[in-house]
Amino acid sequence: MNFVPSAVKAEEWGISQRRVAILCKEGRVPGAELVGNRWFLPTDAVKPEDPRKAKKNEH
Repeated sequence: MNFVPSAVKAEEWGISQRRVAILCKEGRVPGAELVGNRWFLPTDAVKPEDPRKAKKNEH
């Protein structure tokens, strides 16, 4: 499996590196690994859904 730094996924997903790190820490990005103090994500990782937005769509 190939990995990329969180900065690459942050730019791809249009969110901050900090937000990517939070998603990884919460276990919402399968396959993400913490190496030292940097998160690395699988190249094929997809952005997790925002549960706040899912609630708004239900109404």
